Amino acid sequence: MVGEVSVAGSFAEELRRGAAVPFAVLALLAMVVLPLPPFALDVLFTFNIALSLMIVVAVFSIRRPLEFATFPSVLLVATVFRLALNVASTRVVLMNGHAGSGAAGKVIESFGHFVIGGNFAVGIVVFVILTIINFVVITKGAGRISEVSARFTLDAMPGKQMAIDADLNAGVIDQNEAKARRAEVRAEADFYGAMDGASKFVRGDATAAMLILLVNLLGGVLIGPMMHGMAFGDAARIYTVLTIGDGLVAQIPALLLSMAVAVIVTRMSREQDIGAEVSRQLVGDPRLVAVAALVLGLLGLVPGMPNLVFLGMAVAAGLLARRLHDARNRESQSALRAVPPRSRTESRELSWDDLPPVDLIGLEVGYRLVPLVDAEQGGDLMPRIRGVRLKLTQDLGFLVPAVHIRDNLELPPNAYRISLNGVPVGEATVHPEREMAIDPGRVYGSVEGIATRDPAFGMQALWIDTSQRERAQSLGYTVVDAGTVIATHLGQLVARNAHELLGHEEVQTLLNALAKSAPKLVEDLVPKSLPLGVLVKVLQALLVERVPIRNLRTILESLAEIAPRTQDPTALAAHVRLALSRQIVQDIAGLSQELPVVTLDAALEQTLTTALGSGTTAVIEPGLAERMQSRLAEAAERLELAGDPVALLVTPALRPTLARFLRATVPQMHVLAWNEIPDNRRVRLVATVGQQ
Repeated sequence: MVGEVSVAGSFAEELRRGAAVPFAVLALLAMVVLPLPPFALDVLFTFNIALSLMIVVAVFSIRRPLEFATFPSVLLVATVFRLALNVASTRVVLMNGHAGSGAAGKVIESFGHFVIGGNFAVGIVVFVILTIINFVVITKGAGRISEVSARFTLDAMPGKQMAIDADLNAGVIDQNEAKARRAEVRAEADFYGAMDGASKFVRGDATAAMLILLVNLLGGVLIGPMMHGMAFGDAARIYTVLTIGDGLVAQIPALLLSMAVAVIVTRMSREQDIGAEVSRQLVGDPRLVAVAALVLGLLGLVPGMPNLVFLGMAVAAGLLARRLHDARNRESQSALRAVPPRSRTESRELSWDDLPPVDLIGLEVGYRLVPLVDAEQGGDLMPRIRGVRLKLTQDLGFLVPAVHIRDNLELPPNAYRISLNGVPVGEATVHPEREMAIDPGRVYGSVEGIATRDPAFGMQALWIDTSQRERAQSLGYTVVDAGTVIATHLGQLVARNAHELLGHEEVQTLLNALAKSAPKLVEDLVPKSLPLGVLVKVLQALLVERVPIRNLRTILESLAEIAPRTQDPTALAAHVRLALSRQIVQDIAGLSQELPVVTLDAALEQTLTTALGSGTTAVIEPGLAERMQSRLAEAAERLELAGDPVALLVTPALRPTLARFLRATVPQMHVLAWNEIPDNRRVRLVATVGQQ
């Protein structure tokens, strides 16, 4: 019984929700068809004004336009409701206007007398001016902005999607946040597209208001004398009051909605409190108010000017400027008092505690980049770096150490420096007030900016003004902010030098974690068959060649097979690569069954094999080394332009030597031995490099 009551209640609730919109549409149609009494018109006109005020307050209260995503639909409903009221009031005015100025309700009568003020010509002129302001200035401008915003938002969608994919690949955001951002991009495009159409309703409503004014006025002047025997003067007086009152009651909500449309389409897409931003940018600087006070004071001293008004306003502006200046000084003094004083240096002997530890990963920033790090100033660099660390940890297979960030006054204001184990490995300059537009190689135009290069990948880029972001994205640029540039550069350097961050403690932690699921494997291998130091060197050798160590169980099982025969880290690493061959080729070529490769011709391979001899390092003639490096770099560039993976296929004996040789000269090229190609992969030869 309880279940039946619950189901019935749920059905009734769904029925009420589903019938609300059709009922509202029917009510609007009834207002157009059925005559309404004057009291009902008073209530509905009052509700219309209240609804318009609520919409305006809501527009000023939201922080982002998408927070009021239903605004186009609300605007349509409010416009149709107001037009239905106009039709209903026109019927009452023309049918009952002969009974006096109160025939259409107190609201219309009061607004008519208030505006006219005893002079019909002045009332008509005031109403026409209000209509022209709404139609020519506010509505037309809002419609144009809506149209441009919709076009640029739709054009910028591909660039925004590329920027989201770039942040996801760099580890700045996770998959869930990427989905949320993509949904927000689509919602933003839908919103501005709907606003482009909704603004046309407002413009049409302003046109209809002027036509309804003419119909009421002319119809009343004709109907009064011809049908009700009224004098022409009385008919003109009564119907003018009713017409002006009716038009004003409808025009004030229309003007409010037009302002709401203009405000919401002129706001920027990012989160901001419009009231606080206007106050901060307009009167936040006391110098602006002081200049205004000075100009007003000079105008007040000019003979023939309204001296009292200008001088009074100058005094008021001067007092406001002084008050703003004092408030800023108090804030500065409070900030200085909040900084803890430096402790006095005690006279004591030095100890080992005075030797600071070396940071595994360090980031030094100039003083203008400090706000990027400080969360209280809106900086989001710390969360971005945590996202980069999380992605690198998952990709590499061990915990990437925390990044120690500090300011360095010796650096240029906009510069930053990245160091590993206390040694700088990269530095660059960013502009926190601008955004970087990266050229991925297929842009369809140009934008103004400061020419630079992406510090992570070396691609051509521009530092552009934030106002050009959407234009740059619509032209094919990938646009990122300064925090993303730093985080991506940091992630690239850490991934390239991951072997320097893996030590004995990290490897022991990995072994302890694996021992919970495979205790016998760990116990028999380390330290019985293989010392911990040798295992560290093997894992470091894998990381040097961009082979992740996340599949630690397979690595240890492979080492357990060969450890009794050799302890050489190079031979051990080569054996592990065979066990991880599927993973290695998967990381290079993805799911493609075909692997495009570059090879060396037989004569060159024979020359290198002879130079290698019985040692582990080949002595290559400098001219030959330079020619080989140049040919391999050209082949790698062709493969990259074609979108193919870059791999060099050689004999197992030459693979370690060539991998070391190409690591610094052609870093994007993977060096594979022929026995590392899995059986389920096909090899496609794309180039052969010879001695000449």
